[in-house]
Amino acid sequence: MATLPSQEFIFPKNSDIGASELSIEEASKPCTYLCGNSLGLISKRSQRLISEEMDVWGKRAVEGHFDHPHGRNWKDITDHANPILASLVGANLDEVACMGTLTANLHLLMNSFYKPTQQRFKIVCEARAFPSDQYAFASQAQSHGFDPRFAVIEIAPRSGEFSLRETDILQVIETHGDQIAVVLLSGVQYYTGQWFPMQRITEAGHNVGAMVGWDLAHAIGNVPLNLHDWNVDFAVWCSYKYLNAGPGAIGGLFIHEKWHEAVLPRHAGWWGHDPTTRFDMPHDFSPIRGAQGFQQSNPSVFATAPLIGSLQIFRDVGGMGPLRARSLILTGALEQSLKASRFYVGLEQSSHRNDPGFTIITPSDPEARGAQLSLLILPVGGTLMPTIAAYLKERGVIGDERKPNVIRLAPTPLYNSEVDCQRAAELLDEAFGVIVNN
Repeated sequence: MATLPSQEFIFPKNSDIGASELSIEEASKPCTYLCGNSLGLISKRSQRLISEEMDVWGKRAVEGHFDHPHGRNWKDITDHANPILASLVGANLDEVACMGTLTANLHLLMNSFYKPTQQRFKIVCEARAFPSDQYAFASQAQSHGFDPRFAVIEIAPRSGEFSLRETDILQVIETHGDQIAVVLLSGVQYYTGQWFPMQRITEAGHNVGAMVGWDLAHAIGNVPLNLHDWNVDFAVWCSYKYLNAGPGAIGGLFIHEKWHEAVLPRHAGWWGHDPTTRFDMPHDFSPIRGAQGFQQSNPSVFATAPLIGSLQIFRDVGGMGPLRARSLILTGALEQSLKASRFYVGLEQSSHRNDPGFTIITPSDPEARGAQLSLLILPVGGTLMPTIAAYLKERGVIGDERKPNVIRLAPTPLYNSEVDCQRAAELLDEAFGVIVNN
């Protein structure tokens, strides 16, 4: 990545996010935003595209669907997103669809790929998966007449550990093999930031006859993906985190081409119909071949336009190759600065710590994580986390709080810098110093 495209993004000012402990001069400066794993920043391109679409709505109204002054006819607007999404997930164009929202897409694909029988009915996921996924898995099992307590297998870390060992994941898959219908984990675990070995898990699931899907909410735009070559059956994602498409923005899904003839949409809608005859309003459904045949309703233009703006930046910087290289540098710099703190405690000693401090529960291996580092605030079972988070925010550092005692920091390669990492680490150390001295 030749130049850092941070100038493409709009940072909240310190005064806007409640940084009350800064000088008037500092309050007018951009905050240190390390929360792109929760909600990415808006890009100037996204802001411009939203404004353009508002203008087209006012000037062209319904004609904007077919005669758009900026060449983005609303009836085809996702065509501007799908090619870049395909490159980010490592897919063919007809394997991806920009559509829906994450959990709705998850249900849509599970309705097609989760085909339980009395013998093979179990769903394998990680323990402490994002709750919406857990709700979806449980309700899918229930809808087929199975008790989620027995149908959903949650793989938990070993006692005293926070990350899942690959050997444990593979052992669970092997042990329950002929009873597993679907293996469905997060590409990157939202709480710990662990990046699972997706290719090997996919292969293990297939070896026991299971379907394998992935929730890529924290993976897309964060780590390199190669879904087609990894032979992944299906995947879903949102776009408001590392893809910077805005709160509640449009999501996406992937269906491997090997299923394009065998697995057809089970809950059809008119936007999945062949576009050459869609507006002829035929009686019978003729699906688009591939993932886009699973579309149901026309996409929200105002949820898609900001995604297109951000994706253009991904394209212009060269995609995930240079971004991943930059991410490794940034997350490594943040880790090094954090570990230099006198309040840092190694993970193996953290359970015995009674004094204020912190450890990092994200894997130390760069190949087992993305941009995010999750900090466990000590002592375990203590109540210091909100105090630490408030101290950071009052001084212009925005991270993400996960109750009861985790703060997630994610230096995003599109717009964060080594200076951001250093400032966050210094203020964290300062916050603990204040607590100890008081």
